[in-house]
Amino acid sequence: AGSFQEAGVIQQAYNLNFPLHAVPASCSQCPAWSAFSVSSPAVVLETVKQAGAGAEDRPEAVVVRLYEAHGSTVTAWLQTSLPIKEAMLCDLLEHPAAQGRLPLEQQGLRLSFTPFHVLSVLLVLSR
Repeated sequence: AGSFQEAGVIQQAYNLNFPLHAVPASCSQCPAWSAFSVSSPAVVLETVKQAGAGAEDRPEAVVVRLYEAHGSTVTAWLQTSLPIKEAMLCDLLEHPAAQGRLPLEQQGLRLSFTPFHVLSVLLVLSR
């Protein structure tokens, strides 16, 4: 019922095409853990990968790629449990953008999206 945004069609499509695989845990009391979360249902975290050739001088870096999927203008917070030392916007070749440094805030990284916009973020991890 309602629009595709209200019905959660995008999330349901990801659930269908990329189902979770259950793995037995060593203890039944293990705490829940998530490497990343995004505050807006309009923003999809599509890719998490080790930084490639564009960031070759940063072997401790990870690239996350997100996109706005609802056709809206939105600000979202990207949170991670990884130890981030530095964060910056980068292009699709993973070269840091000029003045693309993102402040690390208590809520995470504040990202602004226009309709269907793709953002790549280079995260440099603390060792």
